[in-house]
Amino acid sequence: MPHNLVIIMSDEHNPHFLGVRGHPVVQTPHMDRLAARGVNFVSAYTPSPVCVPARAAFATGKYVHDIKFWDNAMPFDGSMPSWHSLIRDRGHQVVSIGKLHFRSSDDDNGFSEEQIGMHVIDGEGDLLGLIRDEDMPKRKGAYKMARMAGPGESLYTTYDRDITSRAQIWLREAALGYTAKPWILFVSLVCPHFPLTAPPEHFYRYYDQDLPSPKLYGERHKPQHPYIEDYRQSFAYDEFFETPDMVKRAQAGYLGLCSFLDENIGKILQAVEDGGWADNTRVVYTSDHGDNVGSRGLWGKSTMYEESVGVPLIVAGPGFTGGREVTTPVSLLDLYPFIFSTVGAANEETVTSSHPGADLVKLSDGMDSDRAVFSEYHGMGSKSAAYMIRKGHHKLVFYTDYPPQLFDLKADPQELVNIADQPSSKDVMRDLMNELTRICDPAKTDDEAKATQRKLLERVGGKQRVIARGDLGFSVPPGVRPSFD
Repeated sequence: MPHNLVIIMSDEHNPHFLGVRGHPVVQTPHMDRLAARGVNFVSAYTPSPVCVPARAAFATGKYVHDIKFWDNAMPFDGSMPSWHSLIRDRGHQVVSIGKLHFRSSDDDNGFSEEQIGMHVIDGEGDLLGLIRDEDMPKRKGAYKMARMAGPGESLYTTYDRDITSRAQIWLREAALGYTAKPWILFVSLVCPHFPLTAPPEHFYRYYDQDLPSPKLYGERHKPQHPYIEDYRQSFAYDEFFETPDMVKRAQAGYLGLCSFLDENIGKILQAVEDGGWADNTRVVYTSDHGDNVGSRGLWGKSTMYEESVGVPLIVAGPGFTGGREVTTPVSLLDLYPFIFSTVGAANEETVTSSHPGADLVKLSDGMDSDRAVFSEYHGMGSKSAAYMIRKGHHKLVFYTDYPPQLFDLKADPQELVNIADQPSSKDVMRDLMNELTRICDPAKTDDEAKATQRKLLERVGGKQRVIARGDLGFSVPPGVRPSFD
């Protein structure tokens, strides 16, 4: 039976920062209650741990290397079929409110209606990320991570309040006009993405207590994997944390933004109830990628550690038994067939063999529990492509230019020990490498991404022009001019 669908997507939400995931400090009662009446996929991953390619892959249901929106300077432009365009063109109302991070609102992005969409700056995005050679520039906006952390309101918290208000109004009023076919409401919030400025009532909830130090933060100055060295030398976020109190303020800011996000989700879920939609509407909560939140001295995303490549994924509503936890690895790409099946639009024209995802309904019932899930990264702060394969309790991270990493997430959930070179890992390495090469040729894909980036870099004026343009720090809501550093 077809159902309406509400998709709530946040930005940069570390999947472990949920009460239902056992976090010792964070308070997320609304998301916890959603999980209590639905299914919590605790091994969910983004197709790429950075905004623009992750969202393009989510829209199209395909791997980044297939759609070739490689990084934050190559945004989705509506030129490929998306779940929203295909469902809209079949007569369903498909409404987007909030962040999309596509090229422009001037494009046909596939929605029946697009409200206050946030897109990349000037249709160009983060051009600095195109520079991936030996002379990657150090990000001048990195200071904002530490120095904007604290109590207050930011462009993002104000924007999220507007998004939430509009979503409530749509559910209480506009949705009543679309009863002939199931509708989809895509609500895309920005928090807990930095700046780590949290509303005071949420910030002080955490700042006024002792907080555990981020994982391995005391070892942040020790040599790390060369891919991580590239990233932290380019972004240099942690260089601006000059005192333990600054670290605590950043932690409290992130925790506070998670609770602020939860507050907004609670308002949207209440509007679903108050609008009379609960019995025939499914609800999805997820994020485009995670955040390292200080682990190993890393802030932001762009790595294949669980904090960054993992995402929360909770599904509730008709067809989902309450309070279940599913450990089968899943991907945001699995939402693609699920969305079509939910509204009754799945057929051979909409969900094809070129879409690698599997319906979450089937995955929640235990189908394909030994499947492999894939993620890739070709963007800012990296000289080498990074690929992840998660299968069972093992995770391979493969780099084209650096040694691989292999983690046993059952024995070592904190990813403290790389077992790639252990003799006992030989069979696992072979199996996961076979899974990787079945999906793509790692070296060829890396070469293609870099060649495309070099051409775009030349087209936009070259390396010096891009460096002179400056660092975005973070994108801004519609109607606000960006501040480059």
